[in-house]
Amino acid sequence: MTTHDTEQARAAAYRAAYDEQMRDRGYAPDTPDTERVGPVLRRTLPAGQGGLILYRGLGGLDGAELDAFIAAQRDHFAARALPVEWKYHGHDLPADLPDRLVAAGFAPGERETVVIGEAAEIAGPPGAAPLPEGVRLRDVTERADFDRVGELAATVWADDRSWLAPAMAQWVAGRDGDPCTVTVAESLAGEVVSAAWMRFHEGTDFTSLWGGSTLPNWRGKGVYRALVAHRAALAVARGFRYVQVDALETSRPILNRLGLVSAATTVPYVWQPPVGGAGNAS
Repeated sequence: MTTHDTEQARAAAYRAAYDEQMRDRGYAPDTPDTERVGPVLRRTLPAGQGGLILYRGLGGLDGAELDAFIAAQRDHFAARALPVEWKYHGHDLPADLPDRLVAAGFAPGERETVVIGEAAEIAGPPGAAPLPEGVRLRDVTERADFDRVGELAATVWADDRSWLAPAMAQWVAGRDGDPCTVTVAESLAGEVVSAAWMRFHEGTDFTSLWGGSTLPNWRGKGVYRALVAHRAALAVARGFRYVQVDALETSRPILNRLGLVSAATTVPYVWQPPVGGAGNAS
């Protein structure tokens, strides 16, 4: 078997584990704001962030029946004047699902790659991912630190991240699903130069990694690599096998070099309520 064949086989095995364990449960554990509707999990996110539609498969829905089902999920959130994301994966059936989502008013976002790796391999031995001089990693639990993370993210991405600090407070306190750890990389002067977080998906083999926003003058110095290794080590310490990331194209090559395998693609299809409030979207 060639190296390419080995890589493809590994990707297929990871994708199968991800589909089975994560797609209709891992991202949306049993919480009061999550309900099963037919073949999907329909989740209302905190802090007015909107809704999320997750599933492993659509149970053979197709044609007019599928169109009606999509419209019903859209209208559920339309009545609440909330946006909703349908988390589509490139191997989903039917093949024309993206066209049907667009016809129902959903717009595709930026494609991401689901990359998965063995937590123990990604963590490596102690010292394998050194930080630049004058930087330390610290797991944080206080609202003041979450506010600093929100400010960092707003600076890096030049958008409104006012929702992030209160959401982190919910996650870390255990009031919104699976356990969460937030980690900052900060200089000796106390400046947060990068930040990231992870979720431990209980009842699965998976942890998921999020964030990794880094100030421009600190990029290319190994900070992001150290954050990935640190969180992988936390996964190992808690008995989880895999780390997984929905990676934008800007970070996918970095994560591939760190040993995470490209297993699938995913595109967020988002419906936005019309300006002016609630109402039926049809």
